[in-house]
Amino acid sequence: MAAHHPPFWPGRAAVSPARVAPPRAAEGPAASPRLSPAPPRRPPGYARLSGPGRRSTMSDIRHSLLRRDALSAAKEVLYHLDIYFSSQLQNAPLPIVDKGPIELLEEFIFQVPKERNSQPKRLNSLQELQLLEIMCSYFQEQTKDSVRQIIFSALFSPQGNKADDGRMVLLGKLVSMAVAVCRVPVLECAASWLQRTPAIYSVRLARALVDDYCCLVPGSIQTLKQIFSASPRFCCQFITSVTALYDLSSDDLIPPSDLLEMVVSWIFEDPRLILITFLNTPIAANLPIGFLELTPLTGLIRWCVKAPLAYKRKKKASLSNGHLTNKIAKDSATGADKDCHLLYSKLHLSVLQVLMMLQGHLTEKNLYGRLGLVPFDHVVPLVEEINRLSDELNPLNASKEIELALDRLAQALQVAMASGALLCTRDDLRTVCARLPHNNLLQLVISGPVQQATHAALPPGFYPHIHTPPLGYPAHAAHPALPAHPAHPALPAHPVQTFIPGMTFPYRPIR
Repeated sequence: MAAHHPPFWPGRAAVSPARVAPPRAAEGPAASPRLSPAPPRRPPGYARLSGPGRRSTMSDIRHSLLRRDALSAAKEVLYHLDIYFSSQLQNAPLPIVDKGPIELLEEFIFQVPKERNSQPKRLNSLQELQLLEIMCSYFQEQTKDSVRQIIFSALFSPQGNKADDGRMVLLGKLVSMAVAVCRVPVLECAASWLQRTPAIYSVRLARALVDDYCCLVPGSIQTLKQIFSASPRFCCQFITSVTALYDLSSDDLIPPSDLLEMVVSWIFEDPRLILITFLNTPIAANLPIGFLELTPLTGLIRWCVKAPLAYKRKKKASLSNGHLTNKIAKDSATGADKDCHLLYSKLHLSVLQVLMMLQGHLTEKNLYGRLGLVPFDHVVPLVEEINRLSDELNPLNASKEIELALDRLAQALQVAMASGALLCTRDDLRTVCARLPHNNLLQLVISGPVQQATHAALPPGFYPHIHTPPLGYPAHAAHPALPAHPAHPALPAHPVQTFIPGMTFPYRPIR
């Protein structure tokens, strides 16, 4: 059975997938110049982009490019910038991308005219596909990662101008093509771009990929799923961006079932996947605001905790609008929801396993107690959303869903605090969770165990099951001493049960 090849963008399905293959060796003047780490042969009329008089030669280059057709000009721009940035990287580890190269890219790659009154040029679908092939081939053939990264950044970093929409559209198509033909260098550059770009743009790229592989062509999600082994780093950043996109705040922002199944299969196969960015990134003192987080942990916890309530709200809205009127529709919807609930349960287990790994990694990086990978500032709105959803749904009809959501929240908070991923006191948790519906497990977590004084009859590290009084209940006064009873005959010893059996990390209470 033939595999499905998803179209790279709407309106281009008529183009044969065979055209996506990398260009063949040079076949004449129309073939792409080979771009390699070594400086290629300079074409006639080449003018340097660096050195004295660069401003005037930049103008000369632009005039020479104006005489070319759009695709030939795009190839020449990439050629000149490859030489320019390769030269800069020999003198500085982090060259500055100034205005000149950006203007050339905007005019000859994104077709934004330099003159204000000029009409923008538009490439047809075939020309756009050829442009994507040129760019894919360049990143594939350039073996120096530093040059690839800076060219990718110069091409697609938002500049706050009218070219940004064109950037985002072309970026979505380029990454979609890279997924389809497994161009790992492009995916690695896209992973760095997702990490260094404001989240509002990262979410746009995630939406473009979800549209291409989850909506346009049924079954094409398998193509996206296969990149797990090719570029785990991109998969990690993609998960972070889709959890930021689909926050379950409305029915439209519940992740598609195909996307959910793919994410769960990735993480369940190797839970360490969601720590790749954190483990391979130098950690700054203050993480920038408005960018994606180092891990998708917070977003995944949000998915697991809110899912029971969000799906209950969606079902309630469908019934009130007159949908699902026949039995077949009801049965199919119930079966799909059941599959999703099993996936969220599986995901919740994987997230807890990852949280349990974190204490060792944080200690190794000397970040234990200093960096919260599950920020308390993100826990507060999550608790508020749960409280709002619980009030919105009828507690009598949604008691099971509310109980499940609060159980998952309590488990995530408990393990995150114990592993050092969540930095807060129990007093902070009591204040935030005060308005939530009562839940026994959550009550246990926010009260916390009391560590007793060392007792000769108890093994070291043993925590008796004694807890501080629940909220709203005073502590009992001490009872008067009772008269001594006669000694009983010795009973056989019972096995000692630790506080949380089965967990591989030492439990340390947080006060």
